[in-house]
Amino acid sequence: MTALKDMPISFPGLFGDWEFNPDPIAIHIGHGVYWYGIILALAMLAGLLLCMKQAKHYGLTEDNVLDMVLWAVPCCILGSRIYYVVFYLDLYRNADGSLDWGRIIAIWDGGLAIYGTVIAGVIVALLYTRHKKLKFAAMTDLAVMGLLLGQIIGRWANFINREAFGGLTDLPWRMRLWVSAYQYIEVHPTFLYESLWNLAGLLLILLVVSKGRRFDGENTWFYFLWYGLGRSWIEGLRTDSLYLFDWTILGQPIRVSQALSMVMVVVAAWMLFYNIRIKKRSAEDLLVNQRRRLAIAAADTEALASLSEEMPEEAAEPAPQNDEVREETRDGSQD
Repeated sequence: MTALKDMPISFPGLFGDWEFNPDPIAIHIGHGVYWYGIILALAMLAGLLLCMKQAKHYGLTEDNVLDMVLWAVPCCILGSRIYYVVFYLDLYRNADGSLDWGRIIAIWDGGLAIYGTVIAGVIVALLYTRHKKLKFAAMTDLAVMGLLLGQIIGRWANFINREAFGGLTDLPWRMRLWVSAYQYIEVHPTFLYESLWNLAGLLLILLVVSKGRRFDGENTWFYFLWYGLGRSWIEGLRTDSLYLFDWTILGQPIRVSQALSMVMVVVAAWMLFYNIRIKKRSAEDLLVNQRRRLAIAAADTEALASLSEEMPEEAAEPAPQNDEVREETRDGSQD
């Protein structure tokens, strides 16, 4: 189902007849400045600011964050778009079967996939940390917090575009959308479900997981576990899922995001169990603690050097020779 983008949105079970009819185009100049792009830009900026604020807690600097973001942002946008287009390729074909490149690059009309973002982000982080000789897992522990905040905000771009909604429901918080001038549907506001789920995940990382981190990568694996659980549930409610070509299981088409989510949950749960219960990893090995020990050692060395320079010169003068002492004594005895 596709909802009209120029018709109002309402929540009749919560707000009665109140309606909201946002124009997807925020500024009508040229091809237009879309709210979709504005919201995504705000989401990226918020994620960046959070990562910069938290960088010192992971043994990294604000410059590390800014340097990586310069590469990550364009690559992640490209990756998320490619991922979406590949699995929805039929939507971007002309009548003769050829690809409609104009629609493929029209990212402002919507059509991004978070898994494409994650894949591109992981590749960029891996290349950047290897080049800078930083700990990859420490960087991803920091990055997933910015990613979660970006997802929390970014999902509201789907709301403005009347997309990424779920199936029909009569729940009190149902969302009403119009599919024609005379027909509406009342559906699950799955964009809101995912935004709230990610908010809970971010709070858990900030207030619980990161406070007791035992190894670099713990935030990362928790993110994959938490997001995978939520996405596998939410994806089952959506009506616009990406499907794994024409493959089926027990006669049912395979939703790409659900399949990836379940794999992600299993792998993340195993990695957390392995590092915490089997390897019994210690916080001493965290990059931030390694950097702290090096800083303390460097400070101690500098303090010793400063102390040596400040010693009085008299303490450094050689004692009188024995012959000179005896000569003075002899002279004194003659007197």
